[in-house]
Formats: sequence, C-alpha cells, structure tokens
Amino acid sequence: MNSHVRKYYRKSEGDSSHVKTFHEVIPIHENHTLTWEYAQAKVSLLPKGWYELAQLPRQDRIDFVRDYWLSTLPFVPHIDQFLSQFFNSLDDIGVYILQWGEGLSFECEMVYSLKDDSCFYQGGLPAGSLEIELLNDQFGGCLPSDFLKFLQIHNGFSKHTDTGICKAQDMPRIHRRLVRDVADLNLVIKCHDHMIDPGELIPFYESFGLRAYQCFYREWYPTAEVGNIYFSLRDKTVSDFKNSKALSDTMAFPSFLDWLTFYLESIGA
Repeated sequence: MNSHVRKYYRKSEGDSSHVKTFHEVIPIHENHTLTWEYAQAKVSLLPKGWYELAQLPRQDRIDFVRDYWLSTLPFVPHIDQFLSQFFNSLDDIGVYILQWGEGLSFECEMVYSLKDDSCFYQGGLPAGSLEIELLNDQFGGCLPSDFLKFLQIHNGFSKHTDTGICKAQDMPRIHRRLVRDVADLNLVIKCHDHMIDPGELIPFYESFGLRAYQCFYREWYPTAEVGNIYFSLRDKTVSDFKNSKALSDTMAFPSFLDWLTFYLESIGA
C-alpha cells in the first residue's frame, strides 16, 4: 500500500493532532488469522467474496478484482482497454474494516492503491439488486445501465478524500438538495439558448467542497441512454453539451463509463 493509504488508514493514538484518524482499523488483507465469523460480526453486510479476496496474495487480489469489473460492466472496447491499464497501475488492493468513533457502527471499504504513490481510491460495499431497482424507479427508470452495473461493484466510490460517486441511498436526498439550492439562489441554468430544469439533473458525483456535481441529464440522450453533464452551483456553469466538439472539454460525457475513465485517467494515462 502506498504512503497515502498508510497515512489515511491509521488508528488514533490519542494524540492532539488535527489529522483525521479512526477509532479502529482492521486491514483484513494483512491479517489472515482473522476469521469470517469475526469479520461478519463487525460488518453484517460484508460479502463473503470480499473476505475471501482479502486472503489471496496481492497480485491475485488485483487480478481477481480487475476480472470482476470487466465481467460486470458492459463491454466497450476502449473502456476495457483503459480499465486494464488502470489495474496495471495498482500496487495493491486491500479490504479495511473501519470504525470512526467508539460506539459507532463498523464500515468496510475496498482500497485501490497506486504504484506511483499519487493517491488511492476507495469503494463501498456493493448495492443489492432491490436497492438498485428502487433507486432506478425513484428516477423514472432513466438511470443508465452502466451506472447501475457499477453499483453492483461499489455503492460509493471516491478518490482519496474526495466526496466522489454518491451512494444509491443518498442520491434522492442530494437531488432534492440541488433543486432547492438552485431555487434559493434564483439561478437560471442555460446551455446556449437551452433552458435546463434543475429537476431533470440527477447528481451521481459530488466534488468535495466545490458545490459541483456530475449529473445525468434526463433531456440529453447522446446514445440510447441518458448522458451526463457537469454543473457547478458555485461558478453557475454547466457543460456545453450542445457542442459535440466541446463535450469532453466541458465535462459532458455520453456515458457513465466515459466519465469514470475521466475520473481515473490520471493513473491510467
């Protein structure tokens, strides 16, 4: 694991520093004597597959997770090629059981550590099929299939300390908050002469501290499925999705997976 992972996933030693630490940190991949029963007692929703993955050698963990991503996500040649590069850029994948404070519930994350020591990614437990179905129903069945498939891998995914991809259970609340904030600011959202109804923006990613979101836009279908655009409340800007030559420059993407490669590209490039 790179230095950023080791620094972030550390247990509080009772010092007075302002560095955020955990009350309890259990790296399952580093403790092969830890039993399945013990791990499940800490995190009841922990998949048996994650526990078994943590028992494998480091390179086997990377290869197994890579194959799971590729088999779960829709096949798109340039996406598969990029993801293969991404996994080749990892030095480890670990599974951590965490407790933020005494008496709080334990959580579990899968951590993707980069060889170049630049950063790491952390993914939450996968969403269940009923949870994914409910989420899609809440938004009228418009959510793209590649995003729904990704939720089967990780429900919540972020780069280092970024807010990152929203958890399925949080998306309706974040959507309501965005609509309310636009109304409170009396903000008119326009792309050229095209008026955008904020209710048609479905945030799936939030940038930490910037009041900026990547949103599925229910009125933009660049392919058979809904595309996604960038919207900043702070800057009052939106992607120029009307200009096909400026899509990536303004962070408009025809698919969730195209956006995901953008989010990961600093490592895969």
